[in-house]
Amino acid sequence: MSDHSVLVVIPAKARSTRIPGKNLKDLCGKPMMAYIIETAKGAKGVDRVVVTTESEEIKKVAERYGAEVPFLRPPELTSDTATSQEVVSHALSALKAHDGYDPEYVLLLYPTSPLLSRERVEQAIALAIEKDADSVVSGYYDKGHYWIEDKGAWKRLYPVHPVNSQYQDPLFKENGAIYMTRALALQKQKQLLADRVEVLLMNPDENIDVDYPEDFARVEATLRDRRGT
Repeated sequence: MSDHSVLVVIPAKARSTRIPGKNLKDLCGKPMMAYIIETAKGAKGVDRVVVTTESEEIKKVAERYGAEVPFLRPPELTSDTATSQEVVSHALSALKAHDGYDPEYVLLLYPTSPLLSRERVEQAIALAIEKDADSVVSGYYDKGHYWIEDKGAWKRLYPVHPVNSQYQDPLFKENGAIYMTRALALQKQKQLLADRVEVLLMNPDENIDVDYPEDFARVEATLRDRRGT
């Protein structure tokens, strides 16, 4: 084990409302979840790659692509109300009970980010160690103008006072690709990202979070384009 042990946790449940069976859905020749497993397995600095699931079928596929599945997730942590923090905390507790494994960092990666690169995972790990950060989250700068509905009326949320874009301070928007946190901080603070956070900037179109059928189609088209097929 390295001085800064890093556990990758990949949550993959069987049920999916918008894209039925999406984690096992064929994406250019292999299950969608296989992409993030292979990315994590190939990244320097990662000690273990664990998939947390309630499904025996997903367990078999995950193990086929090199991930560990040393436990099955309890049904109550597969509901739509279960949070990622709860799922990751359970994985940490289960691994400690299973074989005494207690990593410094836990890196949450989703099967719904099949385009995420190994280099970005390595950059997140390096950033956490270099800055001695409690958490690292990926995303991009956003200079959008935002409004919110309040008591039946609309009001400007950000920027409060409109300015030309070159003078506007951008917001940072999470892109759903990387969430990395000290295991101890996650367990103590009961939140996915701890208080001392560093951000990993990515291009806005670099990650596609597969939530809807049109997202899956975009990822499929991107992969086919990369392969020239």
